[in-house]
Amino acid sequence: MTDARPRRFGFLMFPAFEELDLVGPWEMATMWRDYAGGPECLTVSQQGGPVRCAKGLRCAADHDFTGCPELDYLLVPGGLSAFEEMNNPGLVDWLHQRAATCQHVLSVCTGAFILHAAGLLRDRRATTHWLAMERLSTLPGVEAVDQRWLRDGNVWTSAGVSAGIDLLLAFIESIDGAGAAHSVQKNAEYYPDGRIYGDG
Repeated sequence: MTDARPRRFGFLMFPAFEELDLVGPWEMATMWRDYAGGPECLTVSQQGGPVRCAKGLRCAADHDFTGCPELDYLLVPGGLSAFEEMNNPGLVDWLHQRAATCQHVLSVCTGAFILHAAGLLRDRRATTHWLAMERLSTLPGVEAVDQRWLRDGNVWTSAGVSAGIDLLLAFIESIDGAGAAHSVQKNAEYYPDGRIYGDG
């Protein structure tokens, strides 16, 4: 008798995605893996290999679409290029197919628009970066909600950039309990002080 395969958390990459949209959740997810028995973590892009991010950081995806193993969870980052990728049939079709076998799908920032293109936000509540909230509200079948993050069934969305960190902590708590989320938060020393700089 063989053991069940380990859980896997996939992180989608595409050209010019916003760095922290992915790296923030990746940090939380890999700490979950290392300190609280969380899933294996991997990155995937349409072609695999090197990807240049929005601010110039270069990274490399572990897998291309055809070689990506089965996933339990999948996160889609955002950035301005998400508005191009939502019209990329290869990426959108792959996401649609993968979402059917994933337990949960998550997005950060404008990644919500890619989720919508893949048919994952139909009759759901969702959020995104504040600059894109009005545009999100015009999409058919979506109730746009101005929140830091939210869950509607097995689809999770968050506001922009840093909000993905909060999304992941809430997701970890939902999947593996408050103890796991506490361990991740403590090891990451993620305790925002709430200070708002300037007048706005």
